[in-house]
Amino acid sequence: MGLEKSILENAPVAIDQDQIWGVGIIPPDFHPDEIVDGYGCVLMPAFFNVHTHAAMTLERGWAEDLAFEDWLNKKIWVAESALEEEDIYWGASLAAVEMIQSGIVGFADHYFWMDQVARVVEDCGMKALLAWCHFGNGVDQELGKKSFEDTISFVERWKNGAGGRIKTSMGPHSTYMDPPDVLQNFAREALRLGVGAHIHLSESLEQVQNSRKNFGKTPVAHLDELGLLCLPEPTIVAHCNVLETEDYELLSRNSVFVAHTPKTYMKLAMDMPLVEKMHQQGIRVALGTDGPASNSDFNMWEMMRLTGLCQKFIHHDPTVMDRTSLVEMATRISATAMGFSDSGIIQVGNKADLILVDTSSPHMIPRHDLVAGLVYSGQPGDVRAVWCDGVCLYKNGNFLTLDYERICYEAEKRAFRLTGKEMKNMRTYNA
Repeated sequence: MGLEKSILENAPVAIDQDQIWGVGIIPPDFHPDEIVDGYGCVLMPAFFNVHTHAAMTLERGWAEDLAFEDWLNKKIWVAESALEEEDIYWGASLAAVEMIQSGIVGFADHYFWMDQVARVVEDCGMKALLAWCHFGNGVDQELGKKSFEDTISFVERWKNGAGGRIKTSMGPHSTYMDPPDVLQNFAREALRLGVGAHIHLSESLEQVQNSRKNFGKTPVAHLDELGLLCLPEPTIVAHCNVLETEDYELLSRNSVFVAHTPKTYMKLAMDMPLVEKMHQQGIRVALGTDGPASNSDFNMWEMMRLTGLCQKFIHHDPTVMDRTSLVEMATRISATAMGFSDSGIIQVGNKADLILVDTSSPHMIPRHDLVAGLVYSGQPGDVRAVWCDGVCLYKNGNFLTLDYERICYEAEKRAFRLTGKEMKNMRTYNA
């Protein structure tokens, strides 16, 4: 079924347990427990956010208008050094609230104390691909003093957890932080456990130059030589802002998905990846938000829009990155990158990961082209209902699996502690 048939207007869809049972024509023996009126709305596949650091909600707005090095070294790592394990639970819970409200049902997370993120996913009903970030320079240098073996144990412990809603992968930070022997160990363990990896890759010209100086290869070629580009499950390589000619062929040949997060690149004045060139070379590109310390929010509507606009602009060609490709990158391709290949298209037998989107607001009128309206005008506030595996997580402004008020209170309290901010005017919570 093509994408044009996967954004539905005036067409009934039947859901039974976690699957789609009927599209357009409902089986005569199907008797629903509930009928949802979608008048003025369209039904479309839910979003999958292919790269983020969810608990960095606690650092949202803390490091602004800074060069990347200052942003990272003087602000982000300073705040992260004060993190406690329970902070991750509440920071990730806040992320889950925001993602669900905007139509995201799955996310690929790369951070620390990942058992806490797994708890959030298990509780709220979302899906996730979880990787424990590891620098590989000694336990004393790792957040929470967690060893390489600890991160591997996490992968084993939560693999296919929460009834299959949680998948796990290896989480080396990058080729510039992790020594070669550590990266090789990650590749070995990934082969043993049958999983992939999630890693930052080739984010700047400086990284490429340093990699050539230190290893005689580009970061992409270095990672390929160490065995992390061809694993039992796909490897997600975040960013790839600066690629050389041979890098495109390596990424295309291997089981790789590039995670594209355009708002971060714009905000931190980084090079914008050539996504259209990646597509032409056969590289699979999926969309993510990155962490809210750099992106500020979890708005996949904006990621589609920025991807399309930036690629048209830098290629001087308004025909590149057509609107249907942008929706696919935020839904089907991202879901597949995370291991949920039975999501992303509304068809019988697929998982019921769906969102109901209101198209009656002024910014969506007139409705000449539904896909164009969704990509270039759609907003998180247009989402009316969200289902993950057939379970309704959000409907008409109500969170059905999360305590929104408590989460906001707990997250803000911990965020202020991290940054030393005085807690006056902080929101309150009454149980």
